[in-house]
Amino acid sequence: MAKPLNIVFAGTPDFAAKHLDALIHSQHNIIGVYSQPDRPAGRGKKLQASAVKQLAQANDIAVYQPASLKTPEAQQQLAQLQPDILIVVAYGLILPQHVLDIPKLGCLNVHGSLLPRWRGAAPIQRAIWAGDEQTGVTIMQMDKGLDTGAMLYKQSIDIAQDDTSDSLYQKLAQLGPIALLSCLEQLDSLTPERQQDELANYAEKLSKQEAHIDWQQQACQLERNIRAFNPWPMAFFNLVVESNDDPVAIKVWQAKVVDMDISQYVPGQIIQADKNGILVATANQALLISQIQVPGKKAMPVSDILNAKKSWFETGKILS
Repeated sequence: MAKPLNIVFAGTPDFAAKHLDALIHSQHNIIGVYSQPDRPAGRGKKLQASAVKQLAQANDIAVYQPASLKTPEAQQQLAQLQPDILIVVAYGLILPQHVLDIPKLGCLNVHGSLLPRWRGAAPIQRAIWAGDEQTGVTIMQMDKGLDTGAMLYKQSIDIAQDDTSDSLYQKLAQLGPIALLSCLEQLDSLTPERQQDELANYAEKLSKQEAHIDWQQQACQLERNIRAFNPWPMAFFNLVVESNDDPVAIKVWQAKVVDMDISQYVPGQIIQADKNGILVATANQALLISQIQVPGKKAMPVSDILNAKKSWFETGKILS
């Protein structure tokens, strides 16, 4: 068994908190926690502590929340903790080289992809969006680049055909802490592996504009988009309910590809709407939408929506 390490942990959301919790219950010593400053949240816009900060405080661990780690004051504060290692999970702040040089054993990052594939901000979502069959977590030595450091440890999982970003996020949030503890256990014997930059790609952030369904795309891509953009920003299409009204946004929660001849339809045209769902033509096949959310309501099966709003989805209607 490796000797206990004095660890400083840096992270912000629930994904990071799960890793911190595993470290707290391990043999290692958590001597300090860094998290982003409290942010306004909820209807009242009251300042709310991050999941990582709340967990640290519940376990009487000192919390530091600098707005930046680029100042001499913030760097001196970290140096005074004298960490053996700094572990970073979804922290959200850039670590300058001087910070990377402070811990005796360097800085490790837990990243939610199989690097060098999907460097960047949205690796979980992009893996689904691209139709990848596998993803996982990579634990790497941090350098000044964006997810470019040498890799120490990987664990992979299959992406299920019905996985959304939310369900895959939950799976990786369980896998990541296990991988992290295994990596720390073997730290002395692991050989860093340089990433092959020619195999790298970038996981660009999602946007609401990208979530707007383009019926000119192929059905398989739209089905992946619907899963990748769940729970945010949620794939949607605009629907004109009354001729004089502005379109309303209909969020799509669940759909599947239907292989059929659509040559007589144009992309976005409703082929059929019944208890099975709303069947819509795309660029090559049809998409059967089975769960949607209309403004002011929660997500519901299409069969329930049609009971009250069947006129919204008349056969032959062309969606935006």
